[in-house]
Amino acid sequence: MFWQKKKQQSLEAMELGELCRIEGEALYRSGKYHCAEAVLEVIRKHFTPEVPESLVHTVSGFGGGSGSGCICGAVSGGTVALGLVLGDDKKRISHLTRELHSWFKDKYDFTCCKIIRQNHKGVCPVLTGEVAGKIAEMLSAR
Repeated sequence: MFWQKKKQQSLEAMELGELCRIEGEALYRSGKYHCAEAVLEVIRKHFTPEVPESLVHTVSGFGGGSGSGCICGAVSGGTVALGLVLGDDKKRISHLTRELHSWFKDKYDFTCCKIIRQNHKGVCPVLTGEVAGKIAEMLSAR
């Protein structure tokens, strides 16, 4: 019985993750949101819908590696999304942030926006969706 419930929760997390992946990529491709905004909006919508959409503007400076090409905006927006959903659970936020960075580095080799865009041309819409999906899966597994 316990394993069946865990399996069901895992399946639901994967399904929500896939939905968030699709939505995150679509928001980026729409041109209305950049990477950080798209990730935060998707997670806000599914996990804290009571929070106004206007909050998404708080991460507007993170696009394109915070304007300097450094850390990927999707990762930055995802980190903010973790804090939004988990509130003052700093230990959990820290753990999931490290998990997100590790997963992202395994997938793209770097977290630096400038290097990612040089090595993986045109990947931003896809990685934006993937980050949104990964965060949804991590949050659903709690």
